[in-house]
Amino acid sequence: MDVERRGPGRPHKFGRPSRAVTVTLPEDVIARLSAIDVDLGRAIVAVVQRRRLRPAAKRPAELESYGSRSVIVVPPVKALRQLAGVQLVPIGDNRALISLEHPHCIPQLELDLRDALDHDDVGRPERPTFEAVARILQRVRRAAGIDIEERTIIVLEAKRPRRSQ
Repeated sequence: MDVERRGPGRPHKFGRPSRAVTVTLPEDVIARLSAIDVDLGRAIVAVVQRRRLRPAAKRPAELESYGSRSVIVVPPVKALRQLAGVQLVPIGDNRALISLEHPHCIPQLELDLRDALDHDDVGRPERPTFEAVARILQRVRRAAGIDIEERTIIVLEAKRPRRSQ
């Protein structure tokens, strides 16, 4: 399994190696960047990523690691959201975490992914994501020395105001 092992300490701020730099910016630019993100570094990265001529090719699903733990990160494909019990939690950069509603479980997710692939229920552009997630889950299930756990995440959902009648 392609889980990068890192020692203790902070994870990469942007999910990849980075370094601190000092930059002098005009106040109006700082104000505009602050409107994008209160963290100026993240705001600058967001602006640069939006301005890319060709977006970097993302893998259909990948593992993001923090210490000895990893999570599966996917693009927010519609077909994945349509699987029973699956919720995608956006984490930025057009990526999301897979969250399962109770009582759905990880083995059921793997089975649902494989069933959808076997029955051609997945469109061509979304198929690589289904295949990659199913492959990751299968590798983890078969791997010695790796446990797979379900965790609870906190999701806040805005309520729509009720219309007065």
